[in-house]
Amino acid sequence: MTKEILYVKIAKILEDQILSETLRIGDKLPSIRSVQKIYDVSLNTVKLAFLELESKSLIESRPKSGYYVSKTSQRKCALPSVSKPEICQNESDPEDLISKVFDTLHYKDIRQFSLGVPDPSFLPIAKLNKGVIKTIRNLEGSGTAYEPLEGSLNLRRNIAKWSLVLEGKITEDDLITTSGAMNAIFNCLMAVTKRGDTLAIESPVYFGIIQIAKAMGLNVIELPTHPVTGVDIEALKKVIHKINACCFISNFSNPLGSLMPEETKKELVQLLTYHNIPLIEDDLYGNLYFGTSRPKPCKAFDEAGIVMWCGSVSKTLAPGYRVGWVAPGKYKEKILRQKLIQTISTPPLY
Repeated sequence: MTKEILYVKIAKILEDQILSETLRIGDKLPSIRSVQKIYDVSLNTVKLAFLELESKSLIESRPKSGYYVSKTSQRKCALPSVSKPEICQNESDPEDLISKVFDTLHYKDIRQFSLGVPDPSFLPIAKLNKGVIKTIRNLEGSGTAYEPLEGSLNLRRNIAKWSLVLEGKITEDDLITTSGAMNAIFNCLMAVTKRGDTLAIESPVYFGIIQIAKAMGLNVIELPTHPVTGVDIEALKKVIHKINACCFISNFSNPLGSLMPEETKKELVQLLTYHNIPLIEDDLYGNLYFGTSRPKPCKAFDEAGIVMWCGSVSKTLAPGYRVGWVAPGKYKEKILRQKLIQTISTPPLY
């Protein structure tokens, strides 16, 4: 039996005991060494099992004390129902909503779920500051010079190395840096749509995407979305003849948190490739995974260059740095021309 199967099996046994309340809230779990002896496995296998339970918020570690059943272990929240988008004739202006959200940023007692912003306590502020100082010393002109139109070669090369989940399909030459993921999405929409075109999106969806679409004069079709598996592909097929572009969050969508299965991603890319419809893939949440591996984006299954893969460090490292990128596939030259007109260069420091 492989190590992976062993640790999953051990985690499942402990999970069942927690859910049946054989192990109750606050109970101490057997030590890692005790579990190792019981199942005759390596310490690392037991650690992986405990990590699996922690990722599900079933247990918690207490320094110098051990592992305990967490207070959240018996929380049984019902899944949201599958969305049923309705056409509303009296829609409020999306600008009103985004203004209202950003007006709350200075209230420290409000948790900003609407923006998906990490709490400052999670950010490595000291290391970030040290990095900025080091970068200023090493950058040409201390960061005052223009960088290449595509963006920092160092950043693009590191994103390409980091994107192992794409199995080597992305190189630095495939990437263009942007001012955050929203700027990447805006540039993608500018490249593949015109006023009056129709955009397919999830429902519910991050309000900023709707704001961009409305401001550009696009029609929007909201698709039913399952809280676990994401966009309903069958619903998309029914309106595919009306669609000029799609914009989806395939990995941990905001706000539902759904994760599109790999087979569905393949089917989606094949469908859109057949109809030559571009997919703008917002993958800035893909790195916020629990488990053994990062889920693949739709871009991993793109052979025709129709997927425009957008990413950012805003949700994991530093929202205000506005470091984003896009691998725009066959639309690269359009994105480059737009960036030249809009900003010439993204700020090289960050």
